[in-house]
Amino acid sequence: MEQRNLEKGFTVWLTGPSGAGKTTLAVKLAKRLREMGYRVEILDGDTIRKTLYPELGFSKEAREMHNRIVIHMAKLLSRNGVIAIVSLISPYRAVREHARKEIGNFIEVYVYAPLEVRIQRDPKGLYAKALRGEIKGLTGYDGVYEEPENPEVKVDSSKMTPEEEVELVIQKAKELGYLP
Repeated sequence: MEQRNLEKGFTVWLTGPSGAGKTTLAVKLAKRLREMGYRVEILDGDTIRKTLYPELGFSKEAREMHNRIVIHMAKLLSRNGVIAIVSLISPYRAVREHARKEIGNFIEVYVYAPLEVRIQRDPKGLYAKALRGEIKGLTGYDGVYEEPENPEVKVDSSKMTPEEEVELVIQKAKELGYLP
C-alpha cells in the first residue's frame, strides 16, 4: 500500500469514562486510517501509564501530569505528519482545552455510553469494585468526569457500531481540512 504523508498531522482525542468504548474506537480508527495509507499512532493512557510510571497514583495532580505527558507526545507526532489517536479518560475540561491549544490540529471525540452499559461491559472490573465499595472516586461513577461541552464529535457506543463511529471521525477530519 502506498504511504500517504500529511504535511501536518492531527490528534484525535478520545475522552470518556472507563468502559465507554474509547479503546475499541481507537483500534478501529487506526486500522481504517492505515488502510487509507496514513501514518497513525495510538497513545493509550493505560499503556503509557503502565510502561512509563506504573507507580503513579490517580490523584488530580497525578492525572494532570499523566495528561501533560500524553499531550506532549501527541504534539510531537502531529507536527511530524502522524495522526495521533489519544485514548485517555482525561476527566477535566481544562486539561482537554490545554491539549487543544497546545497541539493545534485537534478533534475532541466524546465517547459516551450510559452508566448501566459501562457497568455491564466493565472491561477492567473497576465498576464491580466500586459497587462493592472496594474503590472510591471511580471516574464517571462516584468520581469527577467533566463532559465535553462542544466536542467536534460525540458518539454513543451503546447505539452505534464502531464502524459508524470511525466514519463520523473521518468525516469530521475531512470537514476540518485535516484529511484531503
